[in-house]
Amino acid sequence: MNETLNPTDPTSTAPAPDAGPAIGEAHEAQPRVRRLVRRRDDRMIAGVCSGIGDYLGMDANIVRLLVVLLAVFGSGAGVALYVAGWLLIPEEGASESLGAQLLANIRS
Repeated sequence: MNETLNPTDPTSTAPAPDAGPAIGEAHEAQPRVRRLVRRRDDRMIAGVCSGIGDYLGMDANIVRLLVVLLAVFGSGAGVALYVAGWLLIPEEGASESLGAQLLANIRS
């Protein structure tokens, strides 16, 4: 069966051409906005390492190991960084960090 497609014939069946996105319409998907937060579900102490691991796309146990190595061999730098993260990184679902909340309480 030899079919010819005639654009003027309404009974002719042809696949509809892909017109693409309409004017003003974005063709590609919007990138997901990543936010650094302390996780609630995968935490050992305050969720700092699991939040950093999630943000960077790596295993939280590797981040925990790095923090412990910095705490032991870095003259306590790991402990200081962890406490800074605890104060500066907001908890998952919170609008502001613990440090910002403390500063707001001191100012009022």
